[in-house]
Amino acid sequence: MNVSSPVHIVGRIIGSATTDSTTLRAVRSQSICNTRPFSGRLFDVNPTTGFFPAQPLAKLQGDFSLWENALEQAAPVLKLGEDKGPEAQAKLAAGEAWRQQLRSWPVLDVERLGDKLYVLRRAHHVLTCLLHYYIHSLPPSPAKGPVIIPKSLSLPLLRVSHKIDMPPILTFADIVLWNWDLINPEKPVSLDNMRFRTLFSGTETEKNFYALSVAAELRGAEMLEIFERFINTPCLTERSAVAAVARDLERLVTIINEMAEILQGARKNIDPHSFYWAVRPWWNGSDAAAPWVFEGGPSNASYDLGGASAGQSSAMHALDAFLDVDHGLRQTRQPLPSSENKRADTGFMEKMRRYMPAEHRAYLDQLGKHSVREAVLRTPALRGPYNAAVEALKTFRDGHIRIGTLYIISQARSSPPAYMGGAAAFDQQQDRSKGTGGSSVGTQLKAGRDATHRTMI
Repeated sequence: MNVSSPVHIVGRIIGSATTDSTTLRAVRSQSICNTRPFSGRLFDVNPTTGFFPAQPLAKLQGDFSLWENALEQAAPVLKLGEDKGPEAQAKLAAGEAWRQQLRSWPVLDVERLGDKLYVLRRAHHVLTCLLHYYIHSLPPSPAKGPVIIPKSLSLPLLRVSHKIDMPPILTFADIVLWNWDLINPEKPVSLDNMRFRTLFSGTETEKNFYALSVAAELRGAEMLEIFERFINTPCLTERSAVAAVARDLERLVTIINEMAEILQGARKNIDPHSFYWAVRPWWNGSDAAAPWVFEGGPSNASYDLGGASAGQSSAMHALDAFLDVDHGLRQTRQPLPSSENKRADTGFMEKMRRYMPAEHRAYLDQLGKHSVREAVLRTPALRGPYNAAVEALKTFRDGHIRIGTLYIISQARSSPPAYMGGAAAFDQQQDRSKGTGGSSVGTQLKAGRDATHRTMI
């Protein structure tokens, strides 16, 4: 996947409204000289909802309602292919009929969707949901081998993904940012005024996971205001400016602590056993034993196919970029990385960025050029508030380790629920203690926590 430059992406966003040479020259000037105020709006960041869109994505119309209708029909007839429960067995014939119908479709011309970003995002959501429904509902084959994605699905998905510069697979954006509708369109975005459109498992656990994720995204929107104010501070040599940044860092501590409370709230209504066996398998991506093959696609193409993961949340990446957390171990900081830290995938966070909307990746690129850490190193009065923010983020990640242990590592040693066939379901030899992004959960989470600790000054 080719990652567009920030200037290219900004041009695409503002181009939907007014793409003239004067505007584009101004954007290029800002990216180089910062002669104009930094604005998240240029990167599809809403001042109220942050990375979360302020409006739901409208359904596709015309011939593309074929995809929409199939998505609506999927949940009632499809279960995980490895589900051996009586309900799943009773739906085998209906599930195969759904997949056969998809195989028989014509290849729709994606160019007819136009170039509006939100239409293409809806197409990506619908097509990747169909992709995961199709693949993960297939009955397991004793002889492992490639999984062929029919060209009626593969070709439109590859084209749409190329147009919006995202991988052809389900992402956090698809299951959280673009997977909702307003209950009352006359009222603003809020969890109380929102319903989730696609629930693969149909469970309350899945719905509650999405709700928790949305709550964290919306709470994190205020962080982005803080980041923007810092970048737009004209001169940090002024005492008033230093005091303002210090207050914002103190406010950041409160926001991080509240996001940590949201994360720990998972224990209240997200059942670990149901989440592990009935929900997260739907988000899994391609693996070496059964690689996904896009029928009709380029034979030599390589795609990011790790699957959806909360690690793809742009909000947490923005916090890391602002504080300059070094997950890649590129800088010498104390204490030195442990042997376990070195076993982690130091490129994991960069990989997760590749699954984000291109506009949000560009935002993170720009934010990383304006980290507050350099200003703190030059301004002793900011060290206390900065370290408090870093400590809050470390505490957040301590809690994330506990959640990861409860929801993945511990559940990997359990048997599937009785309603899914118990021990007879799923491949019991498969290593399931990894995240949906393909990482070793315990090692990766601890490495992230320790990288945060090393950020202290």
